[in-house]
Amino acid sequence: MTRLAVFGDLLDVTAPCPADADLDTPPPTVRWRPKHWLLIENGRIQAIQPDAPDASWPRDERPGRLILPGFIDTHVHAPQLDVIASYGTELLDWLNRYTFPAEKAWADPAVAAAGSTRFLDQLLAHGTTAALVFPTVHKCSVDALFGAAEARGMRLITGKCLMDRHAPDGLRDTVQEAERDSIDLIQRWHGQGRNAYAHTVRFAPTSSEAQLDMAGDLLAAHPGSYLQTHVAENRAEVEWVRQLFPSARSYLGVYERHRLLGPNSTLAHGIWLDENDRAALRSTGAVIAHSPTSNLFLGSGLFDWRGRAAEGVRLSIASDVGGGVSLSMQRTLAAAYQVAALQGQRLDAFTLLHAATAGNAESLNLGHEIGRLEPGLMADLCCWRWADEGSVLAHRLSIARSLHERLFAWLMLGDERLLEGVWVAGRPI
Repeated sequence: MTRLAVFGDLLDVTAPCPADADLDTPPPTVRWRPKHWLLIENGRIQAIQPDAPDASWPRDERPGRLILPGFIDTHVHAPQLDVIASYGTELLDWLNRYTFPAEKAWADPAVAAAGSTRFLDQLLAHGTTAALVFPTVHKCSVDALFGAAEARGMRLITGKCLMDRHAPDGLRDTVQEAERDSIDLIQRWHGQGRNAYAHTVRFAPTSSEAQLDMAGDLLAAHPGSYLQTHVAENRAEVEWVRQLFPSARSYLGVYERHRLLGPNSTLAHGIWLDENDRAALRSTGAVIAHSPTSNLFLGSGLFDWRGRAAEGVRLSIASDVGGGVSLSMQRTLAAAYQVAALQGQRLDAFTLLHAATAGNAESLNLGHEIGRLEPGLMADLCCWRWADEGSVLAHRLSIARSLHERLFAWLMLGDERLLEGVWVAGRPI
């Protein structure tokens, strides 16, 4: 039996705040527990209490430090660290000029192994302890990611990209190859430890109707598996899909008719969707992963978070590296605030923190396992400094009048350099 008692200022948020909430008086869904002990036993949170445990508990004391649930990233591309911050194009040209060449390199198992190690170590270094990840079309990329995640004890969801057309040589498969490789990977990794399999459709243009049908069959045949893809990110992309699938009602309709929408489906972006699309999302329970730094960087558009949430669409928040410009969830949340502000809306700090923790866990149907500081959940958590001495952030915090004001400044001005400790399933990393 392994045990650890962590001391610090604990904060988690169990639900988004209403738009008209009094932020100076946080609702009960904001659980601020300064100077508390979090007791971990065999990888799970056993208790949270103000009093110190007995002397039998090993202790890790972090006075004055912020203890949060580990961040969760619901849309990120492992091989695209090599092309992050690549200059000067919109989505489709960016894929051809930068992304596809980088992904071809992962056909080499040694490259995939090194890239997976680097990618997951960087996620952890940014305070992200669980993720839904795009690999490449290559089977070895999935093996490498799952193996590296297993070695670190991380919660990882990934699966081989399906791409049988409109992609360069070295990045295309066939329906038969994709099905064979996917089944083999599912049997080896799905449900093993903290790993889960995601049927990964790159996006509709790179899969034939036959491959999309096959993906729908696999999703139905493997309970608990996931579906991840992209939808309606860019207007040129939407028009291309209309030309490729002229009988489909819409871009989202392509996925709907191939049985790819459900409560375990996460679709990145979803900027350019109509009312019928949003109704389909509500009825199927599929999730849109908002990727604000990517949408700004590639000039794709502004996602209406408040509007979609009010309509009952399930939402999550994601870095989308490498179109996104940082693995930092603080920077991602700051960008989400700015995207909302450009539309005359406001996202408060408690709602933002909820999105990157409990909200993202719930979007993956993992709210029973991660995303909150609560007895029974996995002890995936991070320790953060509020600020570094002498910094602009430290000055701003010194005159903050409330917890919300402090947290908002921390999210807007902080980043991974404030990270001081990470525990995955109770194990310090």
